[in-house]
Amino acid sequence: MPEIFTLAQAPVTCHSFSADRSQIAVSLNSNDAQILSRQGNEWVSTVTLSEHDKLITSIDWAPNSNRIVTCSQDRNAYVWQEQPDPETGRLVWKPTLVLLRINRAATDVRWSPKEDKFAVASGARAIAICSFDPENNWWVSKLLKKPIRSTVLSVDWHPNNVLLAAGSADMKARVFSAYIKEVDERPAPTVWGSKLPFNTICGEYTSPAGGWVHTVGFSPSGDVLAFASHDSSINIVYPGGPVVYNIRMSSLPLVSLTWTSEDTIVAAGHDCRPLVFSGSEAGWQEAGTLDDASGKSPDSRSGFGGSSVGRLKAGAFATFRDADSRGQSSSGSAATDTKLSTIHQNTITNVRPYEYRGNNITKVSTSGVDGMLVIWDVNAVSALTSRLGAAHLR
Repeated sequence: MPEIFTLAQAPVTCHSFSADRSQIAVSLNSNDAQILSRQGNEWVSTVTLSEHDKLITSIDWAPNSNRIVTCSQDRNAYVWQEQPDPETGRLVWKPTLVLLRINRAATDVRWSPKEDKFAVASGARAIAICSFDPENNWWVSKLLKKPIRSTVLSVDWHPNNVLLAAGSADMKARVFSAYIKEVDERPAPTVWGSKLPFNTICGEYTSPAGGWVHTVGFSPSGDVLAFASHDSSINIVYPGGPVVYNIRMSSLPLVSLTWTSEDTIVAAGHDCRPLVFSGSEAGWQEAGTLDDASGKSPDSRSGFGGSSVGRLKAGAFATFRDADSRGQSSSGSAATDTKLSTIHQNTITNVRPYEYRGNNITKVSTSGVDGMLVIWDVNAVSALTSRLGAAHLR
């Protein structure tokens, strides 16, 4: 059974766990970040990180260095580190400003695997690659700009600490080199290329039906790229061919994904439940969902397309569909039935790794607009009652 927590009566914009999973940093749709500590079966707010002026859009907690990076619509990012207070001696979180040099909102942030730099996506058609300048005691950035034509919505690092995947609203997923001479050692050749000066484009892939790319992710080896877009599809890229597998879904778009092994992806979004995709270079398909709705009330099923699709099971949707297709007006009880049969009652905003076994992830966490945090066992996959999405090779 998944572990279910209600963090707040407000949307959880983003979340990130500490290394030992005893604490979580969240943005509750505001300009403050909260650090919550687990006490039994609930999470209690212990620290508020206040420095941003506008909504915090993304948080990432580095597991080894124990630093938190936050970015916001105020065009700033801060790196937070626990340091002893000179007066009391207690550990407090101190912010360090990052010179991003962007003139639009920051949208996503991720630490690199070695935690010596991080990437900040932005609405300024640029990605800031930030590294620490010890002389001035601040974080400086170099900008990846060409050939981005619109807001960058998500970023993800390759395990080699140099390559960076980015998905943007110009309907493309790209792989860039974020090599910084002062920080990085010369990277070994990969399937994405061997000569990797800063801003080299190692791959560019278009969303097939023209949806902006919400989320990107490298596989654990870094040899495969997945991206999901607003046309309700997920794409898996093998750069050697290049071969791109496109899975189209009858449900609503995905906004976040994470690889749990080299052949499995967990993704979630507007359909309020995590979906599992599995495959290999021979082909990919939708394998099921982590949210088993079969044990819940059968009355809430919409029967849309013979499926039990999350958002499309809502009573309001069924009411309009019945009126449209059959000329029926539903009874009052059905019309007021707005509770979904999924655990999350609104859009899932984030899917993050929670528990590892070796190189594979055994549990993932999701947070949503409903203020909930859910921890799922990735092996508890329920078959979808809907028609499985078919993979199209193109």
